[in-house]
Amino acid sequence: MQEPSSAVLRALEARARESVGWSGRRVLRAACLVALLVLLAASARLAQVDLGRLIEGLPKLGHWLATAWPPKLDEVPIFLWRTAETVAMAAVGTAIATLLAVPMALLASRNLTPWPRLYLPARWLLNGLRGIDSFVFALLFVAAVGLGPFAGVLGIALHTWGSAGKFMADTIESAPLGPMQAVETTGAGRLIAARYALVPEVLPAILSSTLYLFEFNVRASTVLGVVGAGGIGQELKNSMDLLDFARLATIIAIVLLVVTAIDQVAAWLRRRLV
Repeated sequence: MQEPSSAVLRALEARARESVGWSGRRVLRAACLVALLVLLAASARLAQVDLGRLIEGLPKLGHWLATAWPPKLDEVPIFLWRTAETVAMAAVGTAIATLLAVPMALLASRNLTPWPRLYLPARWLLNGLRGIDSFVFALLFVAAVGLGPFAGVLGIALHTWGSAGKFMADTIESAPLGPMQAVETTGAGRLIAARYALVPEVLPAILSSTLYLFEFNVRASTVLGVVGAGGIGQELKNSMDLLDFARLATIIAIVLLVVTAIDQVAAWLRRRLV
């Protein structure tokens, strides 16, 4: 009987290893699936998910929706003014955050920071600001500066500072530095080289992300009035407290129209920037 050749043996060994590897991957996937299901089950229990309560509450929700028609139009000028406050809060907060994010992004960029020892502290600060929602910041500033839109502006600015700074730093770190180094070889300083070689490369992405953050802040600031930070959120809270669902429906409709219009304009501008 002829013995199998070495090539056949190697093929059989490779097939056996592949079979064992495939079995190992299947076991790993199954274990991950089981762990995910256990995590979801525990999360649902902690979140007190109760479909029975939802089914019982649906008729009540339907009654509230029925009482929301027809919407109240007599206070539309007030709602428009409050909505303008909300957009202004988002615009000013985003502008302040962007101005603060530029120098912080330079410190938090590993390939461009002038002081490498400040790289990690700058990153930690940006992550900390991102980790605290503008709602929480607004609540703190209401206690510090009083009720009104100014507290909302400060809350939006601090949270957005972290988000904008991290995105700018990541964009700068991923940008090619060849053109900048070529400019530096001509005798130009680092800042001048960055101004003419790096900024044109990263500016469209930074402007696009700033527009996105503005859109997000407009949506987020609609609820800041719940903690007394002004804007249309204050009228939303008043309507909910009074169970005036017709008034609430009018406010929600105005917010949806304004947010949709801003999203469309910002999307058009982003397409021109990319």
